[in-house]
Amino acid sequence: MGDNHNLLAEQRRALILEEVRRRGGARVNELTRRLNVSDMTVRRDLDALARQGALEKVHGGAVPLAEASTHEPGFEAKSSLELSAKADIARAAADMVQPGSAIALTGGTTTYALAQLLTDVPELTVVTNSMRVADVFHAAQRGSGTGGGAPRPGAATVVLTGGVRTPSDSLVGPVADAAVHSLHFDLLFLGVHGISAEAGLSTPNLAEAETNRRFVGSARRVVVVADHTKWGTVGLSSFASLEQVDTLVTDAGLPPAARAEIRQLLPELVVAGENEAESENGEDGADGESARDAEVPDEADGADAGGSAGSGAGS
Repeated sequence: MGDNHNLLAEQRRALILEEVRRRGGARVNELTRRLNVSDMTVRRDLDALARQGALEKVHGGAVPLAEASTHEPGFEAKSSLELSAKADIARAAADMVQPGSAIALTGGTTTYALAQLLTDVPELTVVTNSMRVADVFHAAQRGSGTGGGAPRPGAATVVLTGGVRTPSDSLVGPVADAAVHSLHFDLLFLGVHGISAEAGLSTPNLAEAETNRRFVGSARRVVVVADHTKWGTVGLSSFASLEQVDTLVTDAGLPPAARAEIRQLLPELVVAGENEAESENGEDGADGESARDAEVPDEADGADAGGSAGSGAGS
């Protein structure tokens, strides 16, 4: 990890999680050396991560949680994971959005990061079942400085589906399903719990799976935004096959073997942070050309893409 003495707590905890997940566990004394911080600081970070449900504390260190395919982490627990990767993915995905288009964003921390980059794109119509995503656009309108509470010219029109709230702050169920089914949008940005060649796109939440099916069915183009830890993860319920996906936007931590397999399965792979877009015919995709380089933790390249079924819901 190198010298990370001046890292913010959020960044430091993300690095600790990366180390725990990559190695299957980490000891306090190892983390203090790698992060160049005190024993007390590491223990406080582990306490905070354990409270979020991101890892399990054991004597002298921490280990990853052993979770079932039905486990659905909350939004706060997921928000501290893979921060650099999500920022890279969000920047690459934002370049795909054209002014005046109708887009949809499902729930998750990666789509939440993307939403924050879209508030200045003029004349968007945004359909979402994410309370967090809707709040981003509403906050941008309130902060625009216009009088009388009126939205600024060109501000996005936001359609929030309604429904029953999940631990990841998504709205699902019959109300959400009916709302999504009646709409049509140009571009869907889809956060996922897991993605694999065999199971396709999956989630631990049965109701969310049905709502996501409706999103996929209403979109002209389906773009999955998922960091490298989601590859190989399988949740309880599959809601789409890889044949239904047009583009996967992921990060530079995805190993070469996984990239090669994905290129055989999807029309387009965009690896954010590497200015890399691959398609079946071997040509660079236009969307990938606009992806920007960003700092990614050194360990990411060695991370195991095949996470456990509990490594995170749609993000």
